[in-house]
Amino acid sequence: MIKEWGPLRFLLFYRIEKDDEELINNIMNAAVMNKPLSIELKKVKRPSPGPNEALIKVKCIGICGSDIHYFEHGKIGRYIVDKPIILGHEVAGEIVEIGENVKNVFVGDRVAIEPGVTCGRCEYCKTGRYNLCPDVFFLATPPDDGAWADYLVMRSDVLFKLPDNMSYEEGAMLEPLSVGYHAMNRAQVKPSDRVLILGMGPIGLLAIQAAKLFGVKEIYACDVVPFRLESALKMGATAVFNPMEVNVDEQLKIWTKGEGINVVIESSGNRNSISNAVLYARQGGRVVFIGLPPENQVTLDINRIIDSELNIYGVMRYANTYSDSIKSYAGSGLDTRDIITHNFALNQINEALEVVRRQKDIAIKVMIYPDPADVPS
Repeated sequence: MIKEWGPLRFLLFYRIEKDDEELINNIMNAAVMNKPLSIELKKVKRPSPGPNEALIKVKCIGICGSDIHYFEHGKIGRYIVDKPIILGHEVAGEIVEIGENVKNVFVGDRVAIEPGVTCGRCEYCKTGRYNLCPDVFFLATPPDDGAWADYLVMRSDVLFKLPDNMSYEEGAMLEPLSVGYHAMNRAQVKPSDRVLILGMGPIGLLAIQAAKLFGVKEIYACDVVPFRLESALKMGATAVFNPMEVNVDEQLKIWTKGEGINVVIESSGNRNSISNAVLYARQGGRVVFIGLPPENQVTLDINRIIDSELNIYGVMRYANTYSDSIKSYAGSGLDTRDIITHNFALNQINEALEVVRRQKDIAIKVMIYPDPADVPS
């Protein structure tokens, strides 16, 4: 018998008994977070695609900062984990089955997966800002399950074919790259802009490459961790600095010959960094907030914003970025894999999470592989 013991939104968990060996092909492994700080590999029913969906064999998934927030605290803002959940949303894989109405992808295609499926009917969707859709299914955002599993079903219109010269790792990294790409779109970044990026976590580092895809030649990076500043230079930053060691205003004046910073991208989520972001932009400049702070309220210098007529932008994920990112990145000579510092099999998920949590001085992007044979040696 197969006995159900606890439903999620899209997957049912099962206990497999000895006389069920014929059903082995219908189950898969998934890393399930039962509650904060408790995650384990379980056997779950493998999903089947509907008429407009595809079944994807997951090849690799990145661990995102949001995964760590849910794992440690069980919530991010209004999103609260109140039942077991599968995390992970930075994902790429191979299509192994398609629904009867699917025409845009085929079995055997290598794809990157945009993790949000929106309604397509609301005002936000119809005006192209579908990232603001109030009825979105988004991988690993409660109550929706994510991709830390052998297989995943998604609607086919959020699947994007990977060029032959792009790896699965690069396909998975399109998700965090898209955040930076969307930030550049929001700020209407031009090649002539001078861009300052605060916080050299994965998002900040990939924002450097997003800026380069927009043709920016002067990109300055800020962080307090030396290893991350070294990574920023490797990713293409013009110059880097630790705000604890230099006078930021004076340093920026020297580097820009007194002309100042056109665009400030805040990706750290640090309260002080958020407050300082509006101070680093020149008059008439643009400030983009990506990082979420632990506190809901952060002090901003309103006089500075008004007197300098700054344009302030928020970034909520991304919209209409995957196709453009693939086209511009594929021939760019850039390599998002440079920020991957660790690789683990899915059955090592607890070890991987501890690396992300405890080794911030050497860990940037940690990649997970459902099939242990796919883990790079």
